[in-house]
Amino acid sequence: MLVSLSIRDFVLIEKLDLGFARAGQGGLGALTGETGAGKSILIDAFGLALGARADSSAVRRGAAQASVAAAFDLPKAHPAHAILTDQGLASEDILTLRRMVGADGRGRAFVNDQPASVALLRRLGDTLVEIQGQMEQHGLLDIATHRAALDAFAGLEKQAEAVRAAWQAWRISERARADAEAAAEAARRDEDFLRHSVQELEASSPKPDDESTLAAERQLLRAGSALGEAVTQALAEIEQGRGTLAALGAAHRLIERNADKAAGHLDLSLAALARALSETTEAQAQLEAARDALEFDPARLEKIEERLFALRAVARKHNVAVPELAALAERMTSQLTALDSGEAGLKNLAAAAKAARAGYVGAAEMQATARRKGAARLDKAVAAELGPLKLEKAKFVTELASLPEAEWSEAGTDRVQFTVSTNPGTPPAPIARIASGGELSRFLLALKVCLAKVGDAATIVFDEVDSGIGGATAAAVGERLKRLAREVQVLVVTHSPQVAAVADRHWLIRKTTTRNSASTDVLALDAKGRREEIARMLSGAEVTAEARAAADRLLATTG
Repeated sequence: MLVSLSIRDFVLIEKLDLGFARAGQGGLGALTGETGAGKSILIDAFGLALGARADSSAVRRGAAQASVAAAFDLPKAHPAHAILTDQGLASEDILTLRRMVGADGRGRAFVNDQPASVALLRRLGDTLVEIQGQMEQHGLLDIATHRAALDAFAGLEKQAEAVRAAWQAWRISERARADAEAAAEAARRDEDFLRHSVQELEASSPKPDDESTLAAERQLLRAGSALGEAVTQALAEIEQGRGTLAALGAAHRLIERNADKAAGHLDLSLAALARALSETTEAQAQLEAARDALEFDPARLEKIEERLFALRAVARKHNVAVPELAALAERMTSQLTALDSGEAGLKNLAAAAKAARAGYVGAAEMQATARRKGAARLDKAVAAELGPLKLEKAKFVTELASLPEAEWSEAGTDRVQFTVSTNPGTPPAPIARIASGGELSRFLLALKVCLAKVGDAATIVFDEVDSGIGGATAAAVGERLKRLAREVQVLVVTHSPQVAAVADRHWLIRKTTTRNSASTDVLALDAKGRREEIARMLSGAEVTAEARAAADRLLATTG
């Protein structure tokens, strides 16, 4: 819910800091003031922080830029956390949206003091606030929200999950069938090429590491003559004359025969000679083995080069790397296998897809039945709210219609639309087409009271929901706003003393005009201030003792 709103240099507002609620609190807040005081400016400023469009006209005259920051208390399960995580932004208990617009028309947006796009502000704002106003309404006027609102009101979470799971199973089956059919069709088109290619690849028997292995052996063989000569010379150095091994052996025997007479002075020498003899013997053996292995074999080199060049030619033909030939052969073999297996596999996949579709249709039909029952309950609940709101001739109808299969989705097979008939005998029309702004606001209030626990937005703003009404009807509006405020935070811009009297908190919007300038500010009212403002709303420009007495009675009655 909204915790605070800070405004700088916006139209007529130079500096304004409002605290709306402490974390975890909501309630009903009323904003009142004389006509033209700037109540709409306050709503427009709030909308700016929520991603509304803006231009340089929003900047107060003489200022370089306008800025608005709105801070919200976020519950742990609020969807805004997921949006922030998706954008790589830190998620905190308090979310601050800030918007700046320069006198040159350029703007910047911030989320928790991190640069962000206006689109992200708007996306977050849609989860945080609903603004129901005379000129611009959001939320329930969008038909796209009606289906989810009805499902939440009717408690259809289990049905929705069943439909979602059935839809996903059907999609998976359909993709498997479509992929198999496409593969079979491609295989049929290219059957001759496939058979020739598979035969060619099978003859080559490519392995992923063939190229590296053959290239390494080829390099070794091509260097075999020079390497063999070097090894032979090394052996000759060991064996020339008496030979290194013979000399080391003779020396070892001489020292060994006399070591016991030297009182230990020859022990280290004897051990060193033994190691040298052993290592030299091992070196000679390894060199002899290497000489035999590195013997130049022109026939082997030719055979390796033929295979390496053949593999590279096949790879170029199929436009793949040599290590990919084995996988290509496997894919082509699978295509031929699918083709050779005939229609049996395709029929099985088609049957599975058909069964999955039937499962989805069955789940969707159960959901549709539950929706119709929920719609009847919602229509009845809204109807009970309309009479006291001076809409006794109006009728609210939740219309359900079956969608064409092309429009089916994981949300089901129904189109849900909230409609209204304002006069007896006239057919219901979409709720957004109601002509009167006051009627529309009261309809939305009635609907929101019934859907109080539906939706993510924990803050709802009503802009002059009481337009054109008074007396008992205004009192009814106030009572419903109060009831709605038990579930969510409600802010109402109002001219009605009956509505203002039921508020938990009350702000006065004031406009000060001088010869050269005008400015708007907002004052949080205490009990005495509330009494005076409600008395003004009751009596007009001159606040009388009778008006103050009437305000006292109204506050006492609503309190």
